[in-house]
Amino acid sequence: MTNGEGPIDVLLVEDDPGDELITREAFEHNKINNTLHVARDGEEGLDFLYRRGSYTDAPQPDLILLDLNLPKYDGRQLLETIKSDPDLCHIPVVVLTTSSAEEDILRSYKLHANAYVTKPVDLDQFMSAVRQIDEFFVQVVRLPQF
Repeated sequence: MTNGEGPIDVLLVEDDPGDELITREAFEHNKINNTLHVARDGEEGLDFLYRRGSYTDAPQPDLILLDLNLPKYDGRQLLETIKSDPDLCHIPVVVLTTSSAEEDILRSYKLHANAYVTKPVDLDQFMSAVRQIDEFFVQVVRLPQF
């Protein structure tokens, strides 16, 4: 359910436990009622999206927050897989990463990322960034209803 109709499912694909914790705290701090699911590497992200293994009951996420530098299956490869799959390509993907390298930004947009956000080092900025992503993708943007 999107567009102010209730909580949505957000998939965070993030291998750094510290960044995962900060994202969880940002959701709680900003009183974001969306359900945050976490995959800790690219392979787990794919298992979640394709409902494999321990994720057979996983919901299809309404929004994906994706780190680029992941073990097992790189975030760039994951983005390419999502955006080339007719069943997944409609899901907005926000690349949320420490990389501010121009080549990563360009490549992410070429792979059809919906947004690219460089992780702020400062906790308050990070909290603010997560709140703004939520406000934009959940309250402002019209997402397809599936």
